[in-house]
Amino acid sequence: MKVEEMVCIMCPLGCRLTVRQEDNGEIIVSGNRCPRGIEYGKQEIIEPLRILTSSVLVLNGELPLVSVKTNKPIPRRLVMKIMDILKNTRVEAPVRVGDVIIKDILNTGADIVATRNVERAERSDAA
Repeated sequence: MKVEEMVCIMCPLGCRLTVRQEDNGEIIVSGNRCPRGIEYGKQEIIEPLRILTSSVLVLNGELPLVSVKTNKPIPRRLVMKIMDILKNTRVEAPVRVGDVIIKDILNTGADIVATRNVERAERSDAA
């Protein structure tokens, strides 16, 4: 039997959950005050998921970085691998909110999308 304690983040109540996975695979969640806590506790035991936020380098932009996030939750176990990919990713300005920077990252079904606009930097040609 596996037992974990956690705080549910699905609503403002912040319930303290106890999640037990029995030897037969059954998952029992207690401490929740709403149904979302049951689903959250089960998901955390089976495969924890996270929305990942980060930034990516922008080439020729008025800003050096653009903020990005996954458009849906990804397995927590892949967060560091995805961060390594983002660390080496470059995007050319202009960038618009919602632009897909990387499609289906690591075959998760999640896209990395821009969460702000970055305009192209104006060139100043000195004569």
